[in-house]
Amino acid sequence: MTETPGLNFDEQKVHKLKELQESGVQVYPWHYERTHHAADIKTIYSEITHEKSDEAVSAAGRLYTKRSHGKTVFADLGDESGKIQLYIRKNDLGDEAFAFFSKNIDTGDIVGVRGHVFRTKVGEISIWVDEITLLSKAICPLPEKYHGLTKIETRYRQRYLDLITNDEARAIFRTRSRIISHLRSYLNNEGFMEYETPTIQPIYGGANARPFTTYHNYLDQKLYLRIAPELYLKRLIVGGFEKVFEIAKNFRNEDIDTHHNPEFTMVEIYSAYEDYNDMMTLTEDLISSIIHEAAGTSEIVFEGEVITYATPWRRVSMEEVVLDAAGIDIHAQTVEELRGLAEKERIDGWEEAGTPGEFLVLFFEHYVEPTLIQPTFIYDFPIENSPLAKKHRTKPGFTERFELFIAGMEIANGFSELNDPLDQKARFEEQDARRQRGDLEAQMIDYDFINALGYGMPPTGGVGIGIDRLVMLATGQNSIKEVILFPSMKPIRFGDEESEEEASE
Repeated sequence: MTETPGLNFDEQKVHKLKELQESGVQVYPWHYERTHHAADIKTIYSEITHEKSDEAVSAAGRLYTKRSHGKTVFADLGDESGKIQLYIRKNDLGDEAFAFFSKNIDTGDIVGVRGHVFRTKVGEISIWVDEITLLSKAICPLPEKYHGLTKIETRYRQRYLDLITNDEARAIFRTRSRIISHLRSYLNNEGFMEYETPTIQPIYGGANARPFTTYHNYLDQKLYLRIAPELYLKRLIVGGFEKVFEIAKNFRNEDIDTHHNPEFTMVEIYSAYEDYNDMMTLTEDLISSIIHEAAGTSEIVFEGEVITYATPWRRVSMEEVVLDAAGIDIHAQTVEELRGLAEKERIDGWEEAGTPGEFLVLFFEHYVEPTLIQPTFIYDFPIENSPLAKKHRTKPGFTERFELFIAGMEIANGFSELNDPLDQKARFEEQDARRQRGDLEAQMIDYDFINALGYGMPPTGGVGIGIDRLVMLATGQNSIKEVILFPSMKPIRFGDEESEEEASE
């Protein structure tokens, strides 16, 4: 191998490449006329016999295997649709072309072939090759045939290699693409329009999260990567668009684990003249249809649990579910008594909590959230942790907010959207006070958004749905890195003696 840091060039392959180039061979041509994909050939010629087809076909892709039997070579050619066997004979190619193929074309190379379709004696549909063309010389070796790409870290860092060698990985990302296409189609059919809002923002908002910061030299201004598109989409509602959505890349400067990646994808949806009840119904119908589209069934096994997506889904208030699970009624106990219960169980955040609502959230996250395996809407959140949700119409101290949980993960978060500008200003000021006290996830005051509300925003329902986690559920993957093509990873310092596995710890 070469010693250039980070490169996996094979010296023999590099030498062969240079020899070919020096001899005038075009090893990276510009175009190849392909007539069929591998899967198309197998479908069209499903009834083919041992006799060669009358019409010729041309296919192109990566050479995965090459099995030589003297003057005959069997090989496997793979393209996006699948693989097909090649039958290559010296008598058909000619001495010079066969010698070139045998010496200069290796597994991993991209080639084009032209020939006729036939069925081998063992019944495999194959191409009887008359002509083979080198289209791209690979100078990095593929993983060993029988073990494949087994290092998880390498699979994530070099996703292109994972996709080359792993049929399951390709299937996951095809499913992800279908999910996003179905999502767009569903919302368009429901009358929603897709809009694009800024990714780089002067004020971050729409969620409680720590942002990434950047700086614009020309504007002489500190800017932030968005943590959510919410405040801009609601500006569109103010402007008169009544059903809007955005499939957005968001960025949150947070820990990386099996359920979190700093860059993630979500869809946010807003509908004028609706509330959180309507958005629960929309979310339920949308996700159940996505699951059925992706898997062809309403039941999927995830981490050993059979999850049923048939509707309707369970809906229960946060107060009720905490009372059922832990026997704690936050209205029947003082703040000191609640603090004592939280301290006894060493619940994360008990020292900072100071209101019944804040303790309710802590108890929910500790006792209930991990147990929510089947799709469950938890609704009516305390006002303390819901700065963008409308006050509950009948329950003082609460908001009309819900979250959807599946397999112990939060999948969606929705509100009856707060549209009172004075109330929103007061909530932002409370958030800003928390931020000034050191809460890195508290929200900034967005005065322009408050001003927009001042022009009047109709009653509105909104929901955000995490696409990455939804794909995890649809494909049965327990790590978010399996469903993000290029997940965030710890850096590897090339030249150090530590292995990739050690660098990832």
